[in-house]
Amino acid sequence: MGNTENMLDFKTVCECNRRLGTKTWHPQATIINLEELGLEPGSVKFEFYAILLIESCPNGCVCCGRKYYDFTNATMVFLTPGEIFRMSENHTLPEKGWLLAFHPDLLFRTSLKNDIKNYTFFHYNKEEALHLSQRETATITCCLENIEEELHHPIDRHTSTILSHHIEVMLDYCSRYYERQFITRENRNKALLEQLVQEVDDFLLAGKVQGGRLPAPDGFAASLNLSVAYFNDLLAFELGKPFSIYIQFRQLELAKRLLVKGEGTAAEISVRLGFPSVQYFSFLFKKWTGVAPNDYRYSRN
Repeated sequence: MGNTENMLDFKTVCECNRRLGTKTWHPQATIINLEELGLEPGSVKFEFYAILLIESCPNGCVCCGRKYYDFTNATMVFLTPGEIFRMSENHTLPEKGWLLAFHPDLLFRTSLKNDIKNYTFFHYNKEEALHLSQRETATITCCLENIEEELHHPIDRHTSTILSHHIEVMLDYCSRYYERQFITRENRNKALLEQLVQEVDDFLLAGKVQGGRLPAPDGFAASLNLSVAYFNDLLAFELGKPFSIYIQFRQLELAKRLLVKGEGTAAEISVRLGFPSVQYFSFLFKKWTGVAPNDYRYSRN
């Protein structure tokens, strides 16, 4: 998301507050108004979780992947500890908006400590940001206000639990809004999946899968200009399948096509498409289609 030239490296929440001119109410969590920070152009590295609510940026959030089919009221970006971020060539952070930052230690002994890994959008690229409607922005702003109110409360043994609860509620809303964004990007997603079908089929037909060792999603995600996390979530949302099952599905679809065209025996097709053995191919084929490979061929001729 950025380079190390002119990079600000915030190792603690207190240091982040001090550098960005905000009072520290809690040493492990903060909310910062991003307006008029006056930072020199460069990149920033947060050694803790950081969530940006971007209300204004110089180029209309094109740098965050906003397209004509997206809402334009606000944008959200989610950063994992140690991630490097740069808003644009001339801006380190957004011109207007809010930063919620919290250290992983804040989540110690809370349910969010383990559950935060389920919010996969923390591993999306900046260009896969979440774009909010006016109503969605109001809801997220309300969540931030609840967090800020708790930050101003004197710290006691309930503080971490209440803060983590408010953060988790906000993340749950973001999960909902990302699913909505998959829906409003239906046409774009359809084009991506059509491209994926072609690339996976070409890969399989070229005999690049050997001995049942299925490919990782990384290469296919990169060819679609997507992060692996976004790619996997897109498949799960649009097709209801993880990548490994999707590959098997394409293997079997190609096997059906090759059998009908008479392009090899079941054993030859099994090897070509990368099944670990002809026995496993026959088992899987019958499980999915209800008939053995040779019976399928004869039933279609």
